[in-house]
Amino acid sequence: MTAPSPSDPIGLIAGGGRFPVLFAEKARALGLPVVCVGIRGMADRAALEPLCHRFFWSRLAAMNRPIRCFKRAGVRRWTMAGKVHKVKMFGPFGWLSLVPDMRMLRFWYSHRENNADDTITRGVIAEFAKAGLVCTSALDICPELLVRSGVLTNRRPTAREEADIDYGWHLAREMGRLDIGQSVAVKDRAVLAVEAVEGTDAAILRAGTLCPAGGFTVVKVAKPAQDMRFDVPAIGPATVAAMQRAGARILAIEAGLTIVIDEAETIRLANAAGIAIVAR
Repeated sequence: MTAPSPSDPIGLIAGGGRFPVLFAEKARALGLPVVCVGIRGMADRAALEPLCHRFFWSRLAAMNRPIRCFKRAGVRRWTMAGKVHKVKMFGPFGWLSLVPDMRMLRFWYSHRENNADDTITRGVIAEFAKAGLVCTSALDICPELLVRSGVLTNRRPTAREEADIDYGWHLAREMGRLDIGQSVAVKDRAVLAVEAVEGTDAAILRAGTLCPAGGFTVVKVAKPAQDMRFDVPAIGPATVAAMQRAGARILAIEAGLTIVIDEAETIRLANAAGIAIVAR
């Protein structure tokens, strides 16, 4: 099989949030046709469809549908962007309630070491590769979304807050190595909450209920062997809103490996709330 050409259409599996929209905007500006398969109930069709060459819906648990859509549209390389709400897999009747297709059923019940995020996503990528579809990183198109190093906000962390960042950084890296989550909330070098399947914003809000006095630190980092094709750490206005609601005061992220969605607005909101954002 010949390698994909840079002028070929690129496939996009879109989850929730702004990242898929920003990707589609950048691809369109570069003259790159995007064939988007939106995950029903998550992707923002109203924002995405005008930016894309083709738009299709698919269920979260369908695998044949996006593969067929990509193949029919001449896609040979694809990417993924946006939040996938994995908690839906743990409702009544488990993930079977998502109505998986036969290809997904065969994949799901194949032998795997575990059902951690990286294991599942790499397995899905391998299934697409069997159909001749090569997965690439969305950040190949929009690397400018990766945060630069430094203090992004007007407020800087105090010495006490720096100590919490140091403590939380080590813990978050270890959680990432174990493929549990990317974020941890700490105060006075004690753990308040660790992100798992619920996502960063929900973990922050949970930390707020456990620390009603507020003033805690959130650390969000990449996994030690981060695969840039998926699950790259991301923050944005919603992260700042969750921190403000929960009473968090510091957000530490990893420079060059974290996406900042709508950076100017994120920083503006953080400044208005007296929240410090630090990229190391």
